Amino acid sequence: MATHRSDTPLYRRLARQLQERIDAGTYPAGSRLPSEPELSADFGVNRLTVRQAVAELERAAVLEIRRGVGTFVRPPAVRVSITVDPRSQRFDLGSVHRALPLDTALPEGTAGTVEGDGEAVVAAPAVGRSAEDDEAARQLGRATGELSRVDTVIRIGGRPRVANSYWVPTRPLPAELLRPGRPGNMVLALAGAAGVELEYDWRAFGAIGADLTDAELLGVPPGTPLLVREGVSCTPDGTPALYVRRRIDGSSARFVLHYREPGGTDGAGGSGPAE
Repeated sequence: MATHRSDTPLYRRLARQLQERIDAGTYPAGSRLPSEPELSADFGVNRLTVRQAVAELERAAVLEIRRGVGTFVRPPAVRVSITVDPRSQRFDLGSVHRALPLDTALPEGTAGTVEGDGEAVVAAPAVGRSAEDDEAARQLGRATGELSRVDTVIRIGGRPRVANSYWVPTRPLPAELLRPGRPGNMVLALAGAAGVELEYDWRAFGAIGADLTDAELLGVPPGTPLLVREGVSCTPDGTPALYVRRRIDGSSARFVLHYREPGGTDGAGGSGPAE
């Protein structure tokens, strides 16, 4: 094994060796790691050390342990692109759909998308039962009783990646739009139901630990770090018309802000909706 500080625990040194092999492509994204006995023989350490090293890399979101199946290398983080143009207000068409194309998270060499990928409704809970409902009412300048809420999940590469909650000052919403399992871009659907065009007002970014509901929706342990993107979209005259709160598995995505137009140097021109 490579030379490391003498006070570094053996399992951590092994974890670094495994990380180096992953970075070098010896164990590519999506591949199954050799078994504990194989790694033990390969590195000349006992199986307990291997188990501790693998657990360390799982905590670092490098590996995924699938009980009864094996240990797999996680794909690299999906880049959620956000183009910032301070000189114009871009139409909000649901940027997560544009920033997370459905084939970006598929293993290398896999064409197309996994059946069932995309956004689908999971619930349409009554408004007024949570702190998030109160915040939505405050941001939209309405009473909670005036709002409708829709919860969805976006699946990418066959796995749930983003949990979304939308609040709009429109009641009632069409029953078909709220049907569990209904697919489609919810921003477009809500704008259509309200008969309005939407533009960004503001967006904010943060992080939380997954609560029990989000943990179940995203298939992650409670407490897993989630990236949070929330904000208000408004009509062209500035009237708040949508509050959205997205929770994204922090092990599979990161936000990237772009301050120049692709293919340009001065931000002039246009390339579609803001991301």
